[in-house]
Amino acid sequence: MSDTPTPPATAREWQLASRPVGWPKPEDFAFVEADVRTPGEGQVLVRNEYLSVDPYMRGRMSAAKSYAAPYELGKAMQGGAVGEVVASNAEGISVGDHVLHFLGWREYAVVDAKTAVKVDPEAAPLSAYLGVLGMTGLTAYAGLLRTASFKEGDSVFVSGAAGAVGSQVGQIAKLKGASRVIGSAGSDEKVKLLTEEYGFDAAFNYKNGPVSEQLRAAAPDGVDVYFDNVGGDHLEAAIGSLNRDGRIAICGAISVYNNTEPAPGPKNLARLIQTRGRIEGFLVGDHYDMQPQFVQEVGAWIRSGELKYRETVVEGVENTLDAFLGVLRGDNTGKMIVKL
Repeated sequence: MSDTPTPPATAREWQLASRPVGWPKPEDFAFVEADVRTPGEGQVLVRNEYLSVDPYMRGRMSAAKSYAAPYELGKAMQGGAVGEVVASNAEGISVGDHVLHFLGWREYAVVDAKTAVKVDPEAAPLSAYLGVLGMTGLTAYAGLLRTASFKEGDSVFVSGAAGAVGSQVGQIAKLKGASRVIGSAGSDEKVKLLTEEYGFDAAFNYKNGPVSEQLRAAAPDGVDVYFDNVGGDHLEAAIGSLNRDGRIAICGAISVYNNTEPAPGPKNLARLIQTRGRIEGFLVGDHYDMQPQFVQEVGAWIRSGELKYRETVVEGVENTLDAFLGVLRGDNTGKMIVKL
């Protein structure tokens, strides 16, 4: 493609300088210039256009063993990214193609072609492949439909409901015939968004009073499904309101990610005996077999306007760290995206 930019000799990237204790601090990171390599056999060079920052990245900054390998000190961090191929040494991917990959936190990335997924900028905005049609969207879809075994008529409670995953969970539940969808969020503005734009039946600001009391008021008949993005007092409240045979899907626990001491568990777990309820954690990586079905169904809802989504866009690779810290604070409405 004649208008494809020539790659520079060096480009900027974010590296982890030290492992954060508690809340990450700017001095835990380094923003540096690095050489832009020529792609080797089976590789492509991508000029990143959009980067994803997500809560799970906080776990990768620690050395503790987890489901994702820790970031290496002194090396570029990783995350979802989508961009244009500017050099290719791989069959099936050409210069000018757009691909989704996981070498974010940088301007240019040499990507193994087998790990890159071609995306169509004509079918949906490129940024959507990092959110509503990407990993966060599949997380919502698989967590609700498979892990929580959602069925028509269920009453559903979602925490972190104005975030990228939570807002999609609530809307999918409504589109699939939920009897009632309740969401919690951290501001009155987000609560209004949930009920007025996303179609939640009820929502509350968890900062306005005890979660258990607000949930009981919003769901007087209890809940059949709780989709947990927060943990802590939200999980305890959901157990307290769980109906017979209720299901809880544990997606995240953003309220405890920066704790330096273990957070106390729910005090009412014994109630699960009475309700025959179950709690199950899940990772989106175990559910990629649902991807074709997910893209087909959710893509159609997006095109028809039945499923709405928001993005919070931060401009500039140099502001990637600020965007990530903003996610931990809950500054975003919908998916937090960095536009390069």
